[in-house]
Amino acid sequence: MEHSLPILPTISTSFIVLSAIFVAIGWYLIRQRKVEAHKKVMIWAAVFALLFFLIYLSRTVFIGNTSFGGPDNIKIYYTIFLFFHIVLATVGAIFGIVTLLSGFKNNLLKHKKLGPVTSVIWFFTAMTGVAVYLLLYVFYRGGETTSVIKAILGF
Repeated sequence: MEHSLPILPTISTSFIVLSAIFVAIGWYLIRQRKVEAHKKVMIWAAVFALLFFLIYLSRTVFIGNTSFGGPDNIKIYYTIFLFFHIVLATVGAIFGIVTLLSGFKNNLLKHKKLGPVTSVIWFFTAMTGVAVYLLLYVFYRGGETTSVIKAILGF
């Protein structure tokens, strides 16, 4: 039986992937000492991350979250993985904001130390985010759409 992919999660997941791609390009550019190009690309990475967050937040507030619809025997593994992703995304967002601000304030010592760490965290956030998307909407059909707490914890 064929099912279509939900539009908002598909778009928001695409934005987080684009954000990670732009971070990778920005990393490459700064290694090439192309500072102005690096700045522009990293701003785009931040814009795509923000677009992801706005769509995710809007969907969460107005529609709810989709619970795991796969087999019960792997639900606990999905839940642990989702929790890891949420923590990683939160840490990545905080690091991202601090890293961007240090760059804008020209605090280059701090920026150079945080940048690589933030980038790696962001790559893992994007990868785990794509995995959550695949588990919710591609490999299995999403469960009911409900409140965040009920979707995550199942009650």
